[in-house]
Amino acid sequence: MTETHTIKGPVKARSFLALPLMALLLAGCGTQTSNDTFDLALTPVADGPPARSRQILVPEPTALKLLDSDQVVVRVSPSEIQYLANSRWGDRLPRMVQSKLVEAFENSRKLAGVGIPGQGLAIDYQVVTDIRAFEVSTSGPRMATVEISAKLLNDRNGTIKAQNVFRASVPVSGEANDQFVAAINRAFAKVGSEIVDWTLRSL
Repeated sequence: MTETHTIKGPVKARSFLALPLMALLLAGCGTQTSNDTFDLALTPVADGPPARSRQILVPEPTALKLLDSDQVVVRVSPSEIQYLANSRWGDRLPRMVQSKLVEAFENSRKLAGVGIPGQGLAIDYQVVTDIRAFEVSTSGPRMATVEISAKLLNDRNGTIKAQNVFRASVPVSGEANDQFVAAINRAFAKVGSEIVDWTLRSL
């Protein structure tokens, strides 16, 4: 028997797909065709120095199952998540983050080359990332939070040259789905730009 949960307070219950965590992870996608589809945006603040003799690889980030999908995560308590109803990312979240990071590194024009696995580049370093949070929290003031850990891995000897954790939280300006997603996007833009800048400074 499936238990449903009601969100109390100003966020209306109808705004969310209110199912317990296991049901969310196993739910089918029969209604996805009517969902609003959202993209990510990332404009790098590339203050780091040029590294035009370096080529880097950006593998797909790792992530727990609840983030490894095209669903938009809403955390209603420290131990309970729900997915934003009638909304989805344009692809699996890790693939979108990978694509936007590659695009941001390329747009910085400060590297000899940027690639993904399978492209056959001669790589100097890998930027290995793990998505730890990519969500809106509604248990207090509505905040969008993105947290990504990053390691700069020497591809020639397997040693880690630098590692860091990047986190940003921004307020959500309204109750509509697109406002939730816009806040997540602003948090990701900040984190992604910091990852690009940090990488350039660490090479």
